[in-house]
Amino acid sequence: MSRAALLVLADGRFPAGGHAHSGGAEPAVAAGRVTDAGTLESFCRGRLHTAGLVAAGLAAAAAAGADPLALDDAADARTPVPALRTVARKLGRQMMRAARATWPSPELDALAAARPKGAHQPVVLGLAARSAGLSPEDAAYAVVYETVSGPATAVVRLLSLDPFDATAVLARLAPAMDAVVAEATAAAARVPLEGTAALPARSAPLLDITAEQHAAWPVRLFAS
Repeated sequence: MSRAALLVLADGRFPAGGHAHSGGAEPAVAAGRVTDAGTLESFCRGRLHTAGLVAAGLAAAAAAGADPLALDDAADARTPVPALRTVARKLGRQMMRAARATWPSPELDALAAARPKGAHQPVVLGLAARSAGLSPEDAAYAVVYETVSGPATAVVRLLSLDPFDATAVLARLAPAMDAVVAEATAAAARVPLEGTAALPARSAPLLDITAEQHAAWPVRLFAS
């Protein structure tokens, strides 16, 4: 296992397409729900404990060796909104390209062949972590960091928020990220005995609603 590989995977410059997505922050800014560092922190905390926990559980299970096709079906069941399913698979396809170039493996090749239009991004990320020799916990950390850093970076651009304030938000969320990783990896460890039903299935209805609305905008800065 290489901690340096985790840094590569979690780096915002890893060419997996995440920079083009706001994680729901763009419609939240437009609606006036995110206006400053305080409201950004509230938004990220809510996203972390819902969509972030679900994604971290899927990634941890994939890194632990669970069937990626079963996990992909589980991700579909936990993503009721067509716009978010489309985004997850587009990001998964881009992540797959980057992962296969960086850490080639038969498991990544098999998933790419089975899901040519893209598997859900957390599943691909977890399999990439496994191919890189990382642990389920590492995969979960990569996901939860992306869950909050993506919106934080987007809000810096959308509101001209001070980058120092945005970074301070991420630092304050560190204990919550630790807690979500622990919950996600514990759930993933139960998958061999309980199946994918053991994974978290929390929902964020407002994120779902605004994702559908955002997808129909004629002009937008971010893809989602």
